[in-house]
Amino acid sequence: MYCPLLVRAHSRQTGASGAELMNLILLFKEDFVDGTSRVRLEGRRLKHVLEVHRARVGDELCVGLADDLIGTGRVILLDRGSLEMEVRLEQKPPDPLPATLILALPRPKVLRRVLRSVTAMGVKRIVLLNAYRVERSYWSSPVLGPGSLRQELITGLEQSRDTMMPEVLVQPLFKLFVEDELPRLSKDTLTLVAHPGASSPCPRGAQGPVTLAVGPEGGFIPYEIEKLESAGFSPVHCGERILNVEAAVPALLARLW
Repeated sequence: MYCPLLVRAHSRQTGASGAELMNLILLFKEDFVDGTSRVRLEGRRLKHVLEVHRARVGDELCVGLADDLIGTGRVILLDRGSLEMEVRLEQKPPDPLPATLILALPRPKVLRRVLRSVTAMGVKRIVLLNAYRVERSYWSSPVLGPGSLRQELITGLEQSRDTMMPEVLVQPLFKLFVEDELPRLSKDTLTLVAHPGASSPCPRGAQGPVTLAVGPEGGFIPYEIEKLESAGFSPVHCGERILNVEAAVPALLARLW
């Protein structure tokens, strides 16, 4: 049986680098010390390195600079207050998924999980949209704060070893967005709206960019489907089963790619 914990323990005992076995530590320009290749980490990322990576001086960790290259960081100083690494960046991040996701705003806990999962899958543009069945209280959630949204995206990038930060657009006015902005946003893409009542299945193996709209729990209402169809979107379903948003989004993306 494959056990990641045992593999990590074995690599430490044999002196092999464990960098390829763990997730990425995302770095930012302000982490670098005096314009050198040395970085200093504190706070959440330091805690992660100590408790998850269990790093020691001399270990190499997988790191990446936000919106830039991926590489390794060799731990040269480590205590309970800070960590310093010598960083070497030389590898391109994974290719992005050619998808724009238009997501009717789900409840905050679901939003956190969906943001992490679609970021990990490589989606680089996410539109959070209002709809009739979206609870009004969701729009006042702290999750929509820039800092909170950013942290969920960072978590998804770290999990998937990516560095390219997704763009998140918040659109609380459905009609205005669909009529005025969506045609430009979805130009030259395959435009699909997930809808349980659709007659056509979601296609498999998309050959180019896709703009995918996913409604709230219960789906878009008929008026909203009509407006999306007027904007060029084709209703599709993903099977006989009715899935919640958290399951439907990755299922649709996996089907398309």
